[in-house]
Amino acid sequence: MPASDHDVTADGRGPGRRRPVLLGGGALIVLVAAYFILAATIPRWWSQRVGAAVDGHLGTGLVLGLVFGIACTLLPLMVAWIGLHKRRSWKATAGWLALAVVLALPNLWTLSLVAGGGSASHAGQRVMDVEAPWFRGATLAGAITSVVAFAGFLVFARKRRGRPAKREA
Repeated sequence: MPASDHDVTADGRGPGRRRPVLLGGGALIVLVAAYFILAATIPRWWSQRVGAAVDGHLGTGLVLGLVFGIACTLLPLMVAWIGLHKRRSWKATAGWLALAVVLALPNLWTLSLVAGGGSASHAGQRVMDVEAPWFRGATLAGAITSVVAFAGFLVFARKRRGRPAKREA
């Protein structure tokens, strides 16, 4: 079946070559737009949610910060370790890693508040200063504690793997 003029581009290639490039370019534009939209909204939204939960109480900020710091660091580390520990298909590994990122989102949102330089981050910091005292510092303390605990788990697991099984007489 002969090719018509519509089936060939100016460089002699078929139209199937342009489609992935156009889709990739469109996806890149969507990702960049989503980044800017989320960077302008997530820090404010997260600070308001945390502020409403803490309601200005120091103890509540401390406890919630520790809980979020520990849970949203230790759980993602464990899930990522499970996903990477054994050989799996790339789809299964990607699924485990995606779950780890989802579990880490509250810590990532708090980090975007603390480390962000935009107006949304600064507004979120002001909200947390008043409505969620001690939350940011307690989240950091919980995250550090979780990383140390996970490192201890890895050391224990490596030592345990190297030991031969005990035989009963």
